[in-house]
Amino acid sequence: MITAAVYAAEKHKYQRRKGYNQIPYINHPLKVSKLLSDCGENDEDLLIAALLHDIIEDTDATVDDITQEFGNVVSGMVVEVTDDKELPYSIRKELQVKNAPGHSIGAKKLKIADKICNIRDILSYPLDWSTERKLTYLDWAQQVVKGCEGVNQDLEKVFYQTLEEGIETLNSEL
Repeated sequence: MITAAVYAAEKHKYQRRKGYNQIPYINHPLKVSKLLSDCGENDEDLLIAALLHDIIEDTDATVDDITQEFGNVVSGMVVEVTDDKELPYSIRKELQVKNAPGHSIGAKKLKIADKICNIRDILSYPLDWSTERKLTYLDWAQQVVKGCEGVNQDLEKVFYQTLEEGIETLNSEL
């Protein structure tokens, strides 16, 4: 697992999260992996996939690289949660909602944890997004997670608590 963390850190080393704080991007996959662990997930392949979940989408790493380095199970989950950046943003978002119910159990868990961490970041770090755009993201994330339900009650509970907190916080800004 440490090998995956180092690999992800190296691949994401010059990337920063959106927002005014420009936090190092590697914090995001680390948080996703930790959240899964905190919610009772101890499958090493899942936790490694969490560390690598954005690597194909956002770096020069390929599916073959991930497969060779971490195996078919890990690369399979990473591929399931990877957006095709050649598609328009709106189509990618629609496909996440449409495809979520057909994902493997591991990919569904990963998708839920990713959405939780993204919502937390939206609420914690200043973005140049309007409140309406943030609320739209929360609504979309809920649609994606609905297609992933039934895989980990603790994770789903955290998602809906985070969602409720986000809606309440953002609505108070309107």
